[in-house]
Amino acid sequence: MTQILIAGFMLFGVALGAKANAIVGEVAPDFTMFDQDGKPHTLSEYRGQQVVVYFYPKDDTPGCTKEACSIRDDYTVFEKNGIEVFGVSYDDRQSHKKFAEKYDIPFFLLSDSDKSVSKAYGASGFFFPSRKTYLISEAGILVKIYENVDVTTHGAQILEDFKLMAAPVKD
Repeated sequence: MTQILIAGFMLFGVALGAKANAIVGEVAPDFTMFDQDGKPHTLSEYRGQQVVVYFYPKDDTPGCTKEACSIRDDYTVFEKNGIEVFGVSYDDRQSHKKFAEKYDIPFFLLSDSDKSVSKAYGASGFFFPSRKTYLISEAGILVKIYENVDVTTHGAQILEDFKLMAAPVKD
Protein backbone atom coordinates (compact mmCIF):
# COMPACT_ATOMS: atom_id res chain seq x y z
CA MET A 1 0.00 0.00 0.00
CA THR A 2 2.82 2.40 0.87
CA GLN A 3 4.46 1.77 -2.52
CA ILE A 4 1.21 2.58 -4.31
CA LEU A 5 0.90 5.87 -2.39
CA ILE A 6 4.51 6.80 -3.15
CA ALA A 7 4.03 5.99 -6.83
CA GLY A 8 0.84 8.08 -6.86
CA PHE A 9 2.59 11.08 -5.30
CA MET A 10 5.45 10.76 -7.78
CA LEU A 11 3.06 10.73 -10.74
CA PHE A 12 1.17 13.69 -9.27
CA GLY A 13 4.44 15.59 -8.88
CA VAL A 14 5.45 14.85 -12.45
CA ALA A 15 2.04 15.98 -13.69
CA LEU A 16 2.35 19.27 -11.78
CA GLY A 17 5.79 19.91 -13.20
CA ALA A 18 4.96 18.88 -16.76
CA LYS A 19 5.11 21.88 -19.03
CA ALA A 20 5.15 22.52 -22.72
CA ASN A 21 7.98 24.87 -23.55
CA ALA A 22 8.21 27.37 -26.34
CA ILE A 23 11.52 26.93 -28.15
CA VAL A 24 13.71 29.60 -29.73
CA GLY A 25 13.62 29.21 -33.51
CA GLU A 26 10.09 27.80 -33.60
CA VAL A 27 6.80 29.56 -34.26
CA ALA A 28 5.56 31.16 -31.05
CA PRO A 29 2.44 29.45 -29.66
CA ASP A 30 -0.62 31.32 -30.88
CA PHE A 31 -3.20 32.60 -28.42
CA THR A 32 -6.26 34.74 -28.03
CA MET A 33 -6.63 36.54 -24.70
CA PHE A 34 -8.57 39.56 -23.50
CA ASP A 35 -6.95 42.80 -22.36
CA GLN A 36 -7.83 45.15 -19.52
CA ASP A 37 -10.59 46.72 -21.64
CA GLY A 38 -12.15 43.41 -22.69
CA LYS A 39 -10.68 43.51 -26.21
CA PRO A 40 -9.42 40.18 -27.62
CA HIS A 41 -5.85 39.91 -28.95
CA THR A 42 -4.71 37.03 -31.14
CA LEU A 43 -0.94 36.75 -31.51
CA SER A 44 -1.04 35.60 -35.15
CA GLU A 45 -2.84 38.84 -36.07
CA TYR A 46 0.34 40.73 -35.13
CA ARG A 47 2.48 39.02 -37.81
CA GLY A 48 4.60 41.68 -39.48
CA GLN A 49 5.41 43.27 -36.12
CA GLN A 50 7.94 42.40 -33.48
CA VAL A 51 6.16 41.33 -30.30
CA VAL A 52 7.08 41.09 -26.63
CA VAL A 53 5.08 38.67 -24.49
CA TYR A 54 6.10 38.94 -20.88
CA PHE A 55 4.63 36.83 -18.10
CA TYR A 56 4.54 38.24 -14.59
CA PRO A 57 3.17 36.89 -11.30
CA LYS A 58 0.66 39.46 -10.05
CA ASP A 59 -0.69 42.95 -10.67
CA ASP A 60 0.36 45.72 -8.30
CA THR A 61 3.11 43.81 -6.48
CA PRO A 62 6.56 45.42 -6.07
CA GLY A 63 8.55 43.45 -8.66
CA CYS A 64 5.73 43.33 -11.19
CA THR A 65 5.15 47.07 -10.84
CA LYS A 66 8.86 47.80 -11.40
CA GLU A 67 8.90 45.58 -14.48
CA ALA A 68 5.76 47.13 -16.01
CA CYS A 69 7.03 50.65 -15.28
CA SER A 70 10.43 49.83 -16.81
CA ILE A 71 8.69 48.88 -20.05
CA ARG A 72 6.29 51.83 -19.74
CA ASP A 73 9.18 54.28 -19.38
CA ASP A 74 10.66 53.09 -22.70
CA TYR A 75 7.31 52.58 -24.41
CA THR A 76 7.65 55.47 -26.87
CA VAL A 77 10.71 53.69 -28.31
CA PHE A 78 8.73 50.45 -28.55
CA GLU A 79 5.97 52.33 -30.41
CA LYS A 80 8.40 54.16 -32.69
CA ASN A 81 9.77 50.77 -33.76
CA GLY A 82 6.39 49.07 -34.17
CA ILE A 83 7.04 46.65 -31.30
CA GLU A 84 3.84 45.40 -29.64
CA VAL A 85 3.96 44.59 -25.92
CA PHE A 86 1.72 42.16 -24.04
CA GLY A 87 1.97 41.66 -20.29
CA VAL A 88 0.36 38.38 -19.18
CA SER A 89 -0.71 37.15 -15.75
CA TYR A 90 -3.50 35.06 -14.26
CA ASP A 91 -5.20 38.21 -12.93
CA ASP A 92 -8.63 39.10 -14.29
CA ARG A 93 -9.55 42.05 -16.50
CA GLN A 94 -10.65 44.25 -13.60
CA SER A 95 -7.34 43.76 -11.77
CA HIS A 96 -5.44 44.57 -14.98
CA LYS A 97 -7.54 47.68 -15.54
CA LYS A 98 -6.83 49.02 -12.02
CA PHE A 99 -3.13 48.23 -12.37
CA ALA A 100 -2.89 49.89 -15.81
CA GLU A 101 -4.73 53.00 -14.61
CA LYS A 102 -2.78 53.30 -11.36
CA TYR A 103 0.62 53.20 -13.12
CA ASP A 104 -0.36 54.65 -16.51
CA ILE A 105 0.56 51.43 -18.34
CA PRO A 106 0.13 52.13 -22.08
CA PHE A 107 0.39 48.55 -23.39
CA PHE A 108 -1.96 45.59 -23.22
CA LEU A 109 -2.27 43.47 -20.07
CA LEU A 110 -3.78 40.10 -20.96
CA SER A 111 -5.61 37.71 -18.67
CA ASP A 112 -4.54 34.06 -18.81
CA SER A 113 -7.11 32.95 -16.25
CA ASP A 114 -7.17 29.33 -17.43
CA LYS A 115 -3.32 29.23 -17.46
CA SER A 116 -3.29 27.63 -20.93
CA VAL A 117 -1.05 30.24 -22.57
CA SER A 118 1.43 30.18 -19.70
CA LYS A 119 1.58 26.40 -20.04
CA ALA A 120 2.12 26.60 -23.80
CA TYR A 121 5.06 28.96 -23.28
CA GLY A 122 6.55 27.08 -20.33
CA ALA A 123 5.86 29.97 -17.95
CA SER A 124 3.15 28.37 -15.84
CA GLY A 125 3.25 28.11 -12.11
CA PHE A 126 0.83 26.67 -9.61
CA PHE A 127 -0.47 29.98 -8.22
CA PHE A 128 1.29 32.52 -10.46
CA PRO A 129 3.04 32.44 -13.82
CA SER A 130 6.84 32.54 -13.83
CA ARG A 131 8.50 35.83 -14.63
CA LYS A 132 9.65 35.16 -18.20
CA THR A 133 9.76 37.21 -21.38
CA TYR A 134 9.57 36.08 -24.99
CA LEU A 135 10.66 38.11 -28.02
CA ILE A 136 8.88 37.23 -31.25
CA SER A 137 9.99 38.26 -34.75
CA GLU A 138 7.84 39.75 -37.49
CA ALA A 139 7.49 36.23 -38.92
CA GLY A 140 6.07 34.94 -35.62
CA ILE A 141 9.27 33.09 -34.69
CA LEU A 142 10.42 33.01 -31.08
CA VAL A 143 13.85 34.68 -31.13
CA LYS A 144 14.73 35.08 -27.43
CA ILE A 145 13.58 33.91 -24.02
CA TYR A 146 14.50 35.70 -20.81
CA GLU A 147 14.52 33.21 -17.94
CA ASN A 148 15.94 35.77 -15.51
CA VAL A 149 14.63 39.30 -15.61
CA ASP A 150 16.04 42.44 -14.00
CA VAL A 151 12.72 44.19 -13.35
CA THR A 152 14.27 47.66 -13.16
CA THR A 153 15.98 47.60 -16.59
CA HIS A 154 13.89 45.11 -18.52
CA GLY A 155 12.43 47.59 -21.02
CA ALA A 156 15.87 48.85 -22.06
CA GLN A 157 17.25 45.28 -22.26
CA ILE A 158 14.44 44.18 -24.58
CA LEU A 159 15.05 47.15 -26.88
CA GLU A 160 18.80 46.48 -26.92
CA ASP A 161 18.23 42.83 -27.83
CA PHE A 162 15.81 43.71 -30.63
CA LYS A 163 18.42 46.18 -31.90
CA LEU A 164 21.06 43.43 -31.97
CA MET A 165 18.75 40.96 -33.78
CA ALA A 166 17.20 43.06 -36.50
CA ALA A 167 17.06 46.38 -38.22
CA PRO A 168 18.31 49.28 -36.11
CA VAL A 169 15.94 50.32 -33.35
CA LYS A 170 15.25 54.04 -33.50
CA ASP A 171 15.82 55.94 -30.24
